[in-house]
Amino acid sequence: MARIRAVFFDIDGTLLDSNDAQAHAWLDVLRGHGKDVPYDLVRSKIGKGGDKMVSELAGIAAESIEGKLLIERRAAVFKAHYLPDLGPLPGARALVDRLRSRGLTCLAVTSASEAELADLLREAAVADLLSLAVTSEELRSKPDPDVVKTALERAEVGPREAIMIGDTPYDIAAAARAGVSTIAFRSGGWKDGDLEDAIAIYDHPADLLSRIDQSPLALGVDDAMPTAWPGRSRRAGGWRAREA
Repeated sequence: MARIRAVFFDIDGTLLDSNDAQAHAWLDVLRGHGKDVPYDLVRSKIGKGGDKMVSELAGIAAESIEGKLLIERRAAVFKAHYLPDLGPLPGARALVDRLRSRGLTCLAVTSASEAELADLLREAAVADLLSLAVTSEELRSKPDPDVVKTALERAEVGPREAIMIGDTPYDIAAAARAGVSTIAFRSGGWKDGDLEDAIAIYDHPADLLSRIDQSPLALGVDDAMPTAWPGRSRRAGGWRAREA
């Protein structure tokens, strides 16, 4: 059995408490463009890239001048009005630091653009720990598998030697289409049923860190069996930490 050699981190909702802010930034820009879109609909799509958002929420092709303008405006609104108030999720830096100290290759794998990445990593307090990154720049964003496949190439590992850590169904779908398993966090605001295809679910980075020696990161994907998972409940194909 191949041991885990690389960990791919989503940023928004996984290391940075930013999903609600991302949704509000999209809502501001869409309404300013005359698109009255319900907040719940926008929020349900956070985790996808701008290419998907403008198409699915505004019916505008991302490659069009109008689509590119909306994506640029959303990034500007987010940076100016929401980013300064954000902070890392509990244990974000400690988790990445622990995995690096164990010799694992850690990459940021995100639907964000290259221009946004530095700001997101800084606010998540992991900029100096995640120097390797794959963004959706010139790639199809999640749930398409492009960013995960590229991460495998850059880390020089096979799909069974890597684990994705994310917080949305789109992280899980993108990883699965590249043959990679996902550990999911509830910190992004999704219910366990939405994350049922993850191999494990934890509350946030600190929760995973506190159980790391009994997690797939230590045991390997194929060893995630009932006897190795005390305090876990079997649901829909994945093992998850029970909520307190």
